[in-house]
Amino acid sequence: MKKAIVDAINDQIQAEFESSYVYLAMSAKMEQMNLPGFAQWLRVQWQEEVVHAMKLYDFMIQRDAEIELKKIDKPTVDFGSALEAFESVLEHERYITDRIHKLYALAVKENDYPLQTLLQWFIDEQVEEEENARAAIDSLKLVGESGPGLFMLDREMGSRTAPPEVDGATG
Repeated sequence: MKKAIVDAINDQIQAEFESSYVYLAMSAKMEQMNLPGFAQWLRVQWQEEVVHAMKLYDFMIQRDAEIELKKIDKPTVDFGSALEAFESVLEHERYITDRIHKLYALAVKENDYPLQTLLQWFIDEQVEEEENARAAIDSLKLVGESGPGLFMLDREMGSRTAPPEVDGATG
């Protein structure tokens, strides 16, 4: 693998682990806000981000590339409501989508066909990630910031479970 590709994938591994850390911090804050369902949703998101990082990690191992794990900063979690939290989730997912698109463009430029194939999975995943965040925002706008609607939505969000790849190998 070319150095530019290796460096970019290592950067993306860091970004995915940072994402997981952000979502875990958001989950903790939701627990403090007495919204355990939203906390569960974000905890599952944390797990998914770890899976994303490990997909890239495993890809690097398969290609005999050097993995460089980078520093992960303390996440900043600044929201006062579930709606603000999920607006932040959407903004963050758009940031990750942009990173994936740039990585894909680099893979095309460098004729790295195996990476292009892997990144197609990430591109599809990011469409789903943004859709899920928008759906949560739409639901929160519909039910409001308090009362029975928020209680019911919190219960619904708590039903989210981890994808099968979280329970076993990341492959």
